[in-house]
Amino acid sequence: MTTNEPKSPERQAALDYHEFPKPGKLEIRATKPMATGRDLSLAYSPGVAEACLEIEKNPGDARRYTAKNNLVAVISNGTAVLGLGNIGAQASKPVMEGKAVLFKKFAGVDCFDIEIDEPDPEKLAEIVCRLEPTFGAVNLEDIKAPDCFTVERICREKMGIPVFHDDQHGTAIVVAAAAVNALKIAGKKFEDIRIVALGAGAAGVACLTMLHKMGVPLANISVFDRKGILHAAREKLADEQRLLANGTEGTTIEEALKGADMFLGLSGPGALSAEHVKGMAENPIIFALANPVPEIMPEEARKAAPGAMIATGRSDYPNQVNNVLCFPFIFRGALDTGATQINDDMKIACVEAIAALARKTASAELGQAYRGERLAFGPDYLIPKPFDPRLLPTVAFAVAEAAIVSGVATRELDLQRYLETLRAEVSRSAMIMRPVFEAARRSSRKIVFAEGEDERVLRAAQALVEETVSKPILIGRADVITSRIEREGLTIRPGEDFELVNPESDPRYNEYWSTYHTLMARRGVTPDLAKSILRTNTTAIAAVMVQRGEADSMICGTVGQYRWHLDFINQVLSAGKLHPVGALSLVILDDGPLFVTDTHVNVTPTGRELADTVLAAARHVRRFGVVPKIGLCSGSQFGNLDCASGRVMRETLSILDGMETDFEYEGEMHTDAALDPELRERLFPGSRLTGKANVLVYSNTDAAGAVRNILKSVAGGLEVGPILMGMGNRAHVVTPSITVRGLLNIAALAGSEVASYG
Repeated sequence: MTTNEPKSPERQAALDYHEFPKPGKLEIRATKPMATGRDLSLAYSPGVAEACLEIEKNPGDARRYTAKNNLVAVISNGTAVLGLGNIGAQASKPVMEGKAVLFKKFAGVDCFDIEIDEPDPEKLAEIVCRLEPTFGAVNLEDIKAPDCFTVERICREKMGIPVFHDDQHGTAIVVAAAAVNALKIAGKKFEDIRIVALGAGAAGVACLTMLHKMGVPLANISVFDRKGILHAAREKLADEQRLLANGTEGTTIEEALKGADMFLGLSGPGALSAEHVKGMAENPIIFALANPVPEIMPEEARKAAPGAMIATGRSDYPNQVNNVLCFPFIFRGALDTGATQINDDMKIACVEAIAALARKTASAELGQAYRGERLAFGPDYLIPKPFDPRLLPTVAFAVAEAAIVSGVATRELDLQRYLETLRAEVSRSAMIMRPVFEAARRSSRKIVFAEGEDERVLRAAQALVEETVSKPILIGRADVITSRIEREGLTIRPGEDFELVNPESDPRYNEYWSTYHTLMARRGVTPDLAKSILRTNTTAIAAVMVQRGEADSMICGTVGQYRWHLDFINQVLSAGKLHPVGALSLVILDDGPLFVTDTHVNVTPTGRELADTVLAAARHVRRFGVVPKIGLCSGSQFGNLDCASGRVMRETLSILDGMETDFEYEGEMHTDAALDPELRERLFPGSRLTGKANVLVYSNTDAAGAVRNILKSVAGGLEVGPILMGMGNRAHVVTPSITVRGLLNIAALAGSEVASYG
């Protein structure tokens, strides 16, 4: 039935989100080419029969030849959907689609949402069991208690793949992780605390069962529902509930809460009062998880107990207990090991991994996602944020390791390689940057950041300290840097982890301006001008520090124009063989890395300058473990057009031909010919370039910059760079759009002892 009742802007926005530009939140896409008759014959008849026959002989091969190994069923009968209650299977579909989207977004797991119109738990379980040939795992969702216990128990007994009711176990894992850290802060142990719980449904029972497995004695757990305390004489309790029915008949929640260490609420709004909180133990743990309105609002609980550690189910308060911290990653680890079930060892590994991650310094990417929030372990940061990219490698790895050790894995994994693969899924630059970071870990270099007050620089410096042995130097005002470190919840400290250079008060100021004046005296720079520049210009200060040997490399450019920074680097550091040759950008695409040059330095280079750029690019590309294949790109195609770009590229080719080179190059040609070997062979048979070019060299910065920006903006490429070539790794100029991860990548390059890479 529809009504003409006006919708609020928020409600309309939610409905529009689900309806436009196409209804729903999911679609199916092919993972194999389907462009030719041959593709069709392989995908379907007759080629598909070969895969069918292999699976018939060995059912386990379904994981090799089909999507089963990465496919999860999200299944519900709609009997307990969020806080909406029994709204039916079809009305639950938006929620199940949303769950599938989260699986894909956070862990790369594919899902089919399946809504089954069957209220009988045994019949529902039978239907789910019959779906086993299709899926690698099953996520049960929003099935009312106690039916959910029955469905999961039957499915786990009959199915040879993981079956996981997330409302139970996902919530339990995140609650347990938050409890681990709350107890660390409180200085208590699971074995010693007393818990009072309000809510004996699926989530409540699972949370308490998990806390018991973590060490809380059953005798120390009191559970209440609408009828009062759970005790041995209570009727109509599921087996899972009866395990927790250890209370004394007639005990009230007020009595139970006196001196209790922890309250766990999975019930309804307003069920816990300030007076209840005042009667609890000192610094109580209060997990009020009713949603959207908790059992007690955090500010009310804090007023009653200033030292309380509080978690809710809401995203607008600290410590949101959100299942997305768990379920994508526990399934990822289970699928990748071919686990036959998700057992207690895997769940506890998940708990410990989530808890440990919250105690680590926030990552660069996390800081960007939650700008302005203080992300430091403490009462208001007991569990990680949902968008912490480290959840995937941290949790999935812990779960996979536990599956192998506990004997439920059916696939062998090289765990170290698996961890690297997971990290590469999170950071697209991780894999190609690995040789650079390995080199940085072997070299202890001092890297000076000209814009040391920038939040991105501070986070990059934190990561540099944690991931390499290089020593950051930050230029900036001491009070500003210190306050921003504190605000962002970082742990680096001046003097211990980094050197601080304050332009307003550094004792070396006279030496610095004198050095600069000596270099620039015959280029119109007076002593007074040198003093002024070295008091305010942090790029000049950084360059002088490198020139004097007080730093090994400098990074600047997070604010301002590229060429403005480059001018000061030229003034101070260009001498002898050192001079900026070109800027090389690495763009990481779905099908691999592509390098583009010169994007910033030489606006319209000569043939000689381009030849130097090519030589430098080849050296730098090898730093990433990539064999350079260089395409000289032009508006002319192998001499078919007499244009400026064609002439300069032909000159470049002639210069390179007169040298001894150890890499492939070819030109002049269009970009598509550089990237398409078949096209190139038709146009110019016998080309000296084999395969696809991975370095594109252009005759001016307009063309190179346009290609770089198109690859980033339209093709979704991730940039590493620009890398300043020709300076012996002594200076790098970034751009204002650079991210924290981008700064860290450049810092790793600067931290590598590779002076031969000009």
